[in-house]
Amino acid sequence: MTNTADLTPFTIDVPQADLDDLRERLARTRFTQELPGAGWDHGVPVGFVQRLVKRWRDEYDWREWEEKLNAYPQFTTEIDGQNVHFLHVRSPEPDAFALLLTHGWPGSIVEFLDVIGPLSDPRAHGGDPAAAFHLVIPSIPGFGFSGPTTQAGWGKQRIARAWAELMRRLGYERYGLHGNDGGSLISPEVGRTDPDHVAGVHVTQIFSFPSGDPAETEGLSEQDQAGLAHLTWFWEKLGAFNQLQASQPQTLAHALADSPAGQLAWSSQLFGDGAVSDDFILTNVTIYWLTNTAASSARFYYEGNRDEAPTQPTTVPLGLAGFKDDFISMRRFAERDHANIVQWHTYGSGGHYSAHQVPDVLVEDLRGFFRELR
Repeated sequence: MTNTADLTPFTIDVPQADLDDLRERLARTRFTQELPGAGWDHGVPVGFVQRLVKRWRDEYDWREWEEKLNAYPQFTTEIDGQNVHFLHVRSPEPDAFALLLTHGWPGSIVEFLDVIGPLSDPRAHGGDPAAAFHLVIPSIPGFGFSGPTTQAGWGKQRIARAWAELMRRLGYERYGLHGNDGGSLISPEVGRTDPDHVAGVHVTQIFSFPSGDPAETEGLSEQDQAGLAHLTWFWEKLGAFNQLQASQPQTLAHALADSPAGQLAWSSQLFGDGAVSDDFILTNVTIYWLTNTAASSARFYYEGNRDEAPTQPTTVPLGLAGFKDDFISMRRFAERDHANIVQWHTYGSGGHYSAHQVPDVLVEDLRGFFRELR
């Protein structure tokens, strides 16, 4: 049974003064210089930022998105000294199964808005009511409406313990997990932390890498070779955000806390050009800006570098749904780190934000994975 004494109902209600300040700052943006014809080779281009800054200032309606988010029940609760914000969407189906969904960086709970209805109320969306889920969608500590972290140590293992406590507090004896990006790191750790209650873990990436032993890369499958090639490309072209946030998260955060255009550009390196909708980008970025969580969200990478390395593989059932324009998970290394992989699906569509880009595909994959585990 839910312990409601530990939960505080929450409604997003951003003061108009904060929105006015944001608009004024956007109007005063001083855009940087760039080389002619540089495109995306040097990073996020000026033209991309200028276009989205104009839309953010003149056309984007935060109140519309605030209303969309407030359509779902929200709460906060204190766990291990940290405020945790979450959506809690209970299905109308009495036999629905509990599922916790975790976002990553530079995303937020907005990642999952397009799958809430089909997962929680499949009957209303042409699906099988036996595949319904009660949904818990938290903001990672240090992100969004959970607010900044105030203590060190909030890496994936501490977050995993907090998620297990959250599900216990909500009265769920048995539950599943889904994660994307940082959520794909956190979710397997919940299975490791709370194996007696976790039925299965579903992720969109399995971040398992070569250890450095040359024998590990001998005889790799063609798919795993492609994964290694993509990994090399990613670190050479897009890996700066990871290195900086894992080593000196506070340094850049001063600029991001002062410049909404800077926050937009820094986040957009992983949103890309045309991969997701403009409003998806702006809503995620607006949440970071309004909650002043540039520094604390970046610390997730810093703390992750300092998490104690596990000595044994995970054992709860694990499933992958890999999408076309995303990290390529490598099965050989995944099986080293996870002893119970029961599903490995890859799709020729979608990308890093599959819940937004191809929600129907992700929903069906989640339903199939948990069908025998719930």
